Amino acid sequence: MEGALRRCGLSAEGPYGVVVAGTGAGRDGLAEGALAEAVAHATTGPGAVGRLPDGTAFAVVPAAATAALAEIWPLVAACEPLVPVHGGTGSPAAGPRELAGALAEARYALGSARTTQPDASALTDIASLTGLDTLLTGIPADVRTAYSRTVLGPLLGTGNASFAALLQTLETFLACDCSWARTAEAMHLHVNSVHYRIGRVEHFTGRDLARLSDRLDLRAALLCRTDLPRPATRDRPARSSKARAR
Repeated sequence: MEGALRRCGLSAEGPYGVVVAGTGAGRDGLAEGALAEAVAHATTGPGAVGRLPDGTAFAVVPAAATAALAEIWPLVAACEPLVPVHGGTGSPAAGPRELAGALAEARYALGSARTTQPDASALTDIASLTGLDTLLTGIPADVRTAYSRTVLGPLLGTGNASFAALLQTLETFLACDCSWARTAEAMHLHVNSVHYRIGRVEHFTGRDLARLSDRLDLRAALLCRTDLPRPATRDRPARSSKARAR
């Protein structure tokens, strides 16, 4: 490994930055060419660009160069405006032994870029996946769909108004930090109605919303849905100045 790095002009000691890219458009060489162009503009030093067995383009560069890639990416992608070029960067690799781990992270970040901006070029850094909502975007869509269906079960049934109401109540309840009073206020319901609906949610999912682990499971399942827009994570109902009541 160290010999290969030296032949590419890279230091054998690191640290290194690892970047991967793909187009998903069946155009062999486009992602590799775009990545090579980005690397050439991001650093005046050495860098190695190649292609993984599955066709994903990759680059190993001095760690300091990865920061410049975020600024250069839109300019390079603009050369092929009709083909989204997605990329991902991993954590800096301190040395050759850490390259495999950095590559795995970069590929996960690439998956996130494809999920969050499927129709636009984007470069995602693994360091930006700091919340549950962003972290889950790196998981393949079929895995997220299977998990969501398994955990939420019949609540995802289409055309059933009762299940749709239960799902909406669950989303709001979790967004309100499991406060009965705030959920009732946000949904314009009586607190007793919220209690009833959450009880039905627990019945159909087999989860207990008094347990943190079950809350996390259900929250993750909501975020993993691929057939509907993911529930908002930023715009939560405003907190009341009064003491919260469960």
